[in-house]
Amino acid sequence: MKAALLVESLTGNTWKAAEMIAGHLQQEGWSITGLSPLRQPDHGALQAADLVIVGTWVHGAFIIGQAPWGIGAINALPAIGGKKAATFCTFALNPGKTLGAMEKSVAGLGADVVGGLALHRSKLAAHTEEFAARLVSALV
Repeated sequence: MKAALLVESLTGNTWKAAEMIAGHLQQEGWSITGLSPLRQPDHGALQAADLVIVGTWVHGAFIIGQAPWGIGAINALPAIGGKKAATFCTFALNPGKTLGAMEKSVAGLGADVVGGLALHRSKLAAHTEEFAARLVSALV
């Protein structure tokens, strides 16, 4: 299986999570075609991938108004019809409905969304491992 990752990161946590997810998938024998910012997608990596993983961070006022920061960049991505996709977000307090909004946007690009996971920024190691394991089992 080949995966491309597209990430929106402010402080580096979401980028670090993407690198960890990529590492876990590679340990399972997957190829990573690219890891690029959402706003500068690697079109070749997207085309070569079987799975597109989209990640961003959650913004909002403490525990209300949470939303995916990169939703505008997700909506501006090229169509990825015929591809499987998965989403993830990193958060500090509460992800709210971020994953649902991300999944809707990615599905709107034509992808078949196979799942997503909210990753707490203080538990990236465990949460990225769980996310990768879910992807591997869902796409075997």
